[in-house]
Amino acid sequence: MSEAQFNVSRARRALLVSLVVVGMGFTVLFPILAPLGREIGLSEVQITFIIGTSGMVVFLFSPVWGRRSDYWGRKRVLLIGLFGFSAGTIAFNSVLYAGMSGVLTGTVLFGALVLARVTHAMMMSASMPAANAYMADITDISNRTRGMGAAGAANNLGSILGPAVAGLAVISLLTPLWVMSVVAFLNGLFIWRFLPDTPRAEDRPRVRRMKYSDPRILPFIIVGVAMFTGMGLVQQTMGFRFQDVLGLSAADTAKNLGFAMMLSGACSLFSQAVIVQRLLVPPFTLLRLALPLMALAFLMMATLQTQFWLTAAMMIQGLGMGLAGPGFTAGASLAVSSAEQGAVAGVAGSCGPLGFTIGPLLGGLMYQFNPTLPYAFACGLFVVLLISTQWLVRRVVVHSDQGD
Repeated sequence: MSEAQFNVSRARRALLVSLVVVGMGFTVLFPILAPLGREIGLSEVQITFIIGTSGMVVFLFSPVWGRRSDYWGRKRVLLIGLFGFSAGTIAFNSVLYAGMSGVLTGTVLFGALVLARVTHAMMMSASMPAANAYMADITDISNRTRGMGAAGAANNLGSILGPAVAGLAVISLLTPLWVMSVVAFLNGLFIWRFLPDTPRAEDRPRVRRMKYSDPRILPFIIVGVAMFTGMGLVQQTMGFRFQDVLGLSAADTAKNLGFAMMLSGACSLFSQAVIVQRLLVPPFTLLRLALPLMALAFLMMATLQTQFWLTAAMMIQGLGMGLAGPGFTAGASLAVSSAEQGAVAGVAGSCGPLGFTIGPLLGGLMYQFNPTLPYAFACGLFVVLLISTQWLVRRVVVHSDQGD
């Protein structure tokens, strides 16, 4: 398809609809896995290890998929991620079902869950780099931050709906995951039919592999990895926090945490759909606004022990993350050339998985030692990160060809 034939509005609408479903898929598991893991006899460390290992796989493969999207096209790689997510969810659910029915137990069950989740993660990691690179393709310097904000808002709308789907755990703990496998498959069919291809991949110059140490994006990489480590550390232990502090059953934990995550996602959606779209501020400024909010949220999680305040803390966290996400992705995108958007989308997109590899592993160990320690640590990490932005912001520039 030529640039003259390319309909930006149609492409944007189709991409944003798809990102809603991607957001649902990424968040539906969070309220369920902690209580479900305990139901089948896994420890907190084993549960967080499963998430951490899958995060490492996404970290390793996101740059690969991002660069593949430069050569194969954004749509093709996005389809790999969506259909791979559906197939991987079915495989992971099947192992969980075997564990709940007693067919698999102990070390064999744990190993099978890790293997299924790793395979799942390898395929689903194609989705976000391709989607972010696609958004970069259809925006320019004047509206890149807004475009990334819209993508983040769509993803966060999905993060509201995902925990709502998790409410189906009252039927069975696995029901939400079976539903999402079907929804993800239908999303793949939707993208195949309605998302137009961007201008052909062969028209893009071949670019070298982008390094994390590239000085153009290094400030954003530092902030991104630290930010997502704190997020992963907290998010993967909140299921334990809700269940233990409030004395809930597995199903009630999934329901109550899912509701809190819905409100957190709604606050993220407000940040990205209202604040980011109306405030014409540089990407790094969004990060500097977000970090104090998130530090406050983690302090509340460490010190307050009622459902109201834990839910309020998650809402403040969501508000901050809604500002931080577009600032991080848009800043990294604007720092490199137009020909490198797939490469930078893959590198930037892998910061979250790396953080969600380190964070859950640390969080599980810290939680077993002291249930308040993960949140106190995350609060301290974000305070240090806020102080360091005074140095990092001086290194931020916009690539010269972004205004072309």
